[in-house]
Amino acid sequence: MPADVPTILATSGGIGAGHRTRFSFTPLTDFAVDLSGVAGRAPRMCLLATAMGDDKAILHHLTEAAQERGFTASHLSLFPMPNIEDVTAHLLDQDVVWVFGGSVAGLLAMWRLHGIDAALRTAWQAGVVLTGISAGSICWHAGGTTDSFGPELRAVTNGLGFVPYANGVHFDSEDQRRPLLRSLVGEGALPAAYATDDGAGVLYRGTGFSEAVCETDCAGVYFIERRDGAGVETALDVRRL
Repeated sequence: MPADVPTILATSGGIGAGHRTRFSFTPLTDFAVDLSGVAGRAPRMCLLATAMGDDKAILHHLTEAAQERGFTASHLSLFPMPNIEDVTAHLLDQDVVWVFGGSVAGLLAMWRLHGIDAALRTAWQAGVVLTGISAGSICWHAGGTTDSFGPELRAVTNGLGFVPYANGVHFDSEDQRRPLLRSLVGEGALPAAYATDDGAGVLYRGTGFSEAVCETDCAGVYFIERRDGAGVETALDVRRL
């Protein structure tokens, strides 16, 4: 049973270190699965690590984490060629698409090259829940801040634009993130933005903000808008999962 409206959970969390495995999915990812409305069977989750160059070890560890959680896991890789012939049909058969972090610039380029952007839009509109961390959060937005080009953060302005906002991730753990996003919004280089501390997420229903959620007590979510040529930040109410 798909989500009742197109649904995105954009996060700076959802995954952590495992006890017997490299990774373990955490409450933000569990929430994404709940949003899909799946019942009576194991949730189906497609994992994408395009932003890490489809690193086989990463995909193995993500699959292991999904299986540990009781999910039926598959993955979509694009190197050296797509591993799935009909990507749209495969994504439509999922409950959740989960996207790992890394280079959001590389991810967007590869997705567009192979038509994954269109397949993801079709799945999203059909009620498949889209979620992920870091690059897997920024990608759904109009843009955000990224280290895809080097250690000095830069703007990425060619996101998929499924929602009409920019996105900031790791807001409390990477010093450059907050001032750069405020500056980019203030000068109009990016639209108004939602930003997440590590352990927090933003839920969109359709193309609108629905709520801010977190999996740790101290994680915040912020809205940054342009006022008089400056990026003004407002802390939002956050629901602890």
